[in-house]
Amino acid sequence: MRHGRPDRAPTIRELLAQGGRSFSFEFFPPKTDKGVRSLWRTIRELESLHPTFVSVTYGAGGGTRDTTVDIVERIATDTTLTPVAHFTAVNHSQAELRNLIGRFAAVGVRNILALRGDPPGDPMGEWIKHPEGVEYAAELVKMIRSYGDFCVGVAAFPYKHPRSRDIESDTRYFVEKCRAGADYAITQMFFRAEDYFRLRDRVAAHGCDVPILPGIMPVTQMSTIERSEQLSGAPFPPEVRARFEAVADDPEAVRRLGIEHAAEVCRELLEQDAPGIHFITFNKSTATREVYGLLGAAAYGASGNAAPMTA
Repeated sequence: MRHGRPDRAPTIRELLAQGGRSFSFEFFPPKTDKGVRSLWRTIRELESLHPTFVSVTYGAGGGTRDTTVDIVERIATDTTLTPVAHFTAVNHSQAELRNLIGRFAAVGVRNILALRGDPPGDPMGEWIKHPEGVEYAAELVKMIRSYGDFCVGVAAFPYKHPRSRDIESDTRYFVEKCRAGADYAITQMFFRAEDYFRLRDRVAAHGCDVPILPGIMPVTQMSTIERSEQLSGAPFPPEVRARFEAVADDPEAVRRLGIEHAAEVCRELLEQDAPGIHFITFNKSTATREVYGLLGAAAYGASGNAAPMTA
């Protein structure tokens, strides 16, 4: 037993099947001791919200592999949270991938988000397969599923992956990942609910019903808008940009608008049957907790570990 829970942690597949809505948070591995302290403070603050799960990203080129694994292991053993480990194929042999799968299994981590990953240095640089690795995320999904009772998620792109030729081919690649064994998907961040709905409709038209969790990040400063295409793979919506530019000279007004806008998008998503919200936190809890509070998760029937919450 750990923190009053059975040793067998629930899978995201099981949590989503309970009905209600999933509310989850995403962290990244810090590079400094100060960053580590800040991360764990954020994790403890968000733990009190009883999210359905939390995820930990994996640096470009697998550069934060060991840190990611360490954080996921500690979440699994020292908190009440259900962790999801991001897991990329880039720069890893199949033997290394198998070893990592074994490490997660050893501490009871059964939920993995399988990503092909970006090349180190330049995310848009040439993607080169490891000589003894795998080429596509669908292959990684099959590998993980073949090594035990794992629940595997994959990435989805409301616009399209920057490497995809067009939206149609991007949709086909996504469906291939699902048919390889993916149980659910989490989108890259986006800033208009309609972009999520278009993705959902495209996927449904291919006969795929894998639940897709929308990834949401509140815009709390203007610099985020300038970096949004690099972060999300899509240009920042011009009509949303105009709202922020109207208050650009007032940093606090930008922050307030960012919280309000994120809550607006989340409400629209939930009211039109998105299975939940995945908050991209950048290891800071304040803005995320404010958006979560504005939503009032109890009104949407939070699923899994999520406790009732009022606005």
